[in-house]
Amino acid sequence: MSTDTPENKNRATAAAILPLVGGADNVTSVAHCMTRLRLGLRDRTLVQDDALKAVPAVMGVVEDDTYQIVLGPGTVARVTPEFEALVAEGKSPEKALTADELAAEGAAMRAAQKAKNATPFKLFLRRIANIFVPLIPALIGCGIIAGLNGLLVNLGWLPAVTPALASIASGFMALIAVFVGFNTAKEFGGTPILGGAVAAIIVFPGVAKIDAFGQTLSPGQGGVLGALGAAVLAVYIEKWCRKWVPESLDVLVTPTLTVLLSGLVTIFGLMFVAGEVSTAIGTGANWLLDNTGAFAGLVLGGFFLPLVMLGLHQALIPIHTTLIEQQGYTVLLPILAMAGAGQVGCAAAVFLRLKNNHSIRNTIKSAMPAGILGVGEPLIYGVSLPLGRPFITACAGGAAGGAFVGLFSMLGDKVGSTAIGPSGWALFPLLQGNQGLGTTIAIYAGGLLVGYVVGFLATYYFGFTKTMLAELNTVAAEKAADPAEPKTPVAA
Repeated sequence: MSTDTPENKNRATAAAILPLVGGADNVTSVAHCMTRLRLGLRDRTLVQDDALKAVPAVMGVVEDDTYQIVLGPGTVARVTPEFEALVAEGKSPEKALTADELAAEGAAMRAAQKAKNATPFKLFLRRIANIFVPLIPALIGCGIIAGLNGLLVNLGWLPAVTPALASIASGFMALIAVFVGFNTAKEFGGTPILGGAVAAIIVFPGVAKIDAFGQTLSPGQGGVLGALGAAVLAVYIEKWCRKWVPESLDVLVTPTLTVLLSGLVTIFGLMFVAGEVSTAIGTGANWLLDNTGAFAGLVLGGFFLPLVMLGLHQALIPIHTTLIEQQGYTVLLPILAMAGAGQVGCAAAVFLRLKNNHSIRNTIKSAMPAGILGVGEPLIYGVSLPLGRPFITACAGGAAGGAFVGLFSMLGDKVGSTAIGPSGWALFPLLQGNQGLGTTIAIYAGGLLVGYVVGFLATYYFGFTKTMLAELNTVAAEKAADPAEPKTPVAA
């Protein structure tokens, strides 16, 4: 009977990874996200990076607060429990630490890692991500329900049900400022519920009775940006109070002063300022696509993959959320999603060009379904980035798709997404625009097709030099997948 079962394969992958990250005693924490195995490590110098990248199932590594090993969707969820079991089995009793010792060592490791890699801008982007990323599941769920409700309304079906669906879809967005305030206070080291309480002022209907800067405030004015600013202010006021208020009065005075002072500043300052900024973001995005849509789409679609590689795409999350608050959808996400289409076209071309390299072809076959659905990391780390030049041609495909969608925006047909997170084919249920749903879907699908085709053609004809093909398009090239031979990018 064959022992080559999925369970054995996943355990073998975990067993191959463990010694290359320094063994069980070097692992302080294990977690995973959609595509990455995230490890806390006691001693980073024990990691064998090149050998780890050469493990067949490993598509790349990313160093951040944790050491992140890209395995791809589905695979990572199955490998992680096997890895955790091996770590538990391999711990040395004589090296076991108490909970306090382990916590202290973990804190020291994280502090050293942050000091090594963090810059103020990267720390800022990481905090932005920590505030908004936890909200994405609710944005997706409510966005899909909103799309379904819109379809039913347009068709005139189930009129007794559509008001309920509208309420379900809109409830979260009506109170999103509260959740942003809660997460912001948590991220900046304050009491989360106080951050949420201050942010709740922004969406409270009673603010419509207040005049500030010569105008009557509107519930929701300032949106998520105002909530973010209000919660940050609340954190600093709270910390000031903790420092100066006597302990005997802390439970009464600190929360009162925190909510009162930050609330007054929010009402008579932040709501107006954040409202003006939010309006400028919406106006600017619409102007950009109305007047320079094709060029703007080309730039956004072409440079999004490098932004993702550098982690700079996180800066766009508040902008997306602000646009969704204002207009019901973000016009930027469908354009940025074209980068994934270019990546898919690129991978298809690599698959055909490297007919004799079974290792790369197998990687593409396993990663392509995820790429089509908008999860691009497996193809990025496993195919285009290690090869070098195909990464650039993938960006060309994204630029072409982005220009296509941007061109239609110039012509008056806007394509937007009611939530952030998905891309590729997974974005179809979230599409919304200023025209009919059929038109919106057709434009987005056309952009994907353009991205696929241009990414494919650019890679097929310009993605490889003769030297690259000679080195890669052979069975011998599969030695690059052997753990003893590190995988390195081929020079273009």
